[in-house]
Parts: sequence; C-alpha cells; structure tokens
Amino acid sequence: MARLKTAYKEKVVPALMEKFQYKSIMQAPKLEKIVLNMGVGEAKENQKFLDSAVEEMAIIAGQRPVVTKAKKSISNFKLREGMSVGCKVTLRGEHMYEFFDKLVNIALPRVRDFRGVSKTAFDGRGNYALGIKEQLIFPEINYDKIDKIRGMDIVITTTAETDEEARELLKLMGMPFSK
Repeated sequence: MARLKTAYKEKVVPALMEKFQYKSIMQAPKLEKIVLNMGVGEAKENQKFLDSAVEEMAIIAGQRPVVTKAKKSISNFKLREGMSVGCKVTLRGEHMYEFFDKLVNIALPRVRDFRGVSKTAFDGRGNYALGIKEQLIFPEINYDKIDKIRGMDIVITTTAETDEEARELLKLMGMPFSK
C-alpha cells in the first residue's frame, strides 16, 4: 500500500472529521484522480515532438498516456480538426497516491525559487489545478535525453464539496501552499 494512502487513513481522515464535524468517515473528502496534461503545439510540424512528450509523460506517470486530438479547426493556429496536439494521463488508486507523494515531496521542492503553490487555484467544487513550467523537476527525467523543455498541467480531483475542504485535505496530505 502506498505510504501516503496509509497516512491518509491514519492521520488525515481523523483531522478532517474533527475540523468539519462529519458524522461518518465516508463524508471525509479524498483524492479521486489526478490528470496530467501536456499540450504539444509543435506536433503539427514535427511528429517527433509528440512522441518524445508521450515518452516523457509515460516515465513520469508510470502509465502510458493517451494522445489528444484537436476538436476544432483553427486557421490562425494552422490547426485542423483531428490533428494530434498533446497527451494526457489519468491516475487513480495506487498510482495516484504514489504520484502525489512524488510530486509533493520530491518534484515541487526542486522548482527554482519555490515559495509554495497558489492557494487560489481551486475551481469552486473542490478540485485543484497546478501548472508546471518544466518536466525536469521529476527525478526520472534524464536532463541529457530531453529535446525541449515542456510544461504540463496537473489537475487534482477530490470528492470535497467546497474549496475549503479540498484545501484542508491537500494541506494535511503535504501540499506546500504558499504562506
């Protein structure tokens, strides 16, 4: 069992129960899924960029990503419907807890001038979005093998009803929010 999942059950749930006065442990919010998304705009000129992005994301997430296609044609971006424009991967269960643990304890502290993540990036329904400027912060990525520095979006979906509940959940699980 993932280290973070055990910590969630033993420490986080009782703390949430106390703070929000839940009657049942099933009311305590929990992580539902984590979605990693990488937009690769250069893929329309050169397919190799997309292939390397897919490879890097597979290494980071520990499972194979899905290639995303353009839904509409946009002439200003020289984009046609159905063109490959990025990749995404959805993590659930053990993979999700392992990735969250790695993100919070290893990757985020490696960001240059890191002062914590934004407290306001919640969507109003208890989900949290986070943007990363470079994939190099993950220890699995070999600096010499990358062709281009790419960012990615990380969306953490929780079962929390409100942003306050979600913020408390993530804080108790070790998310380094800025002061």
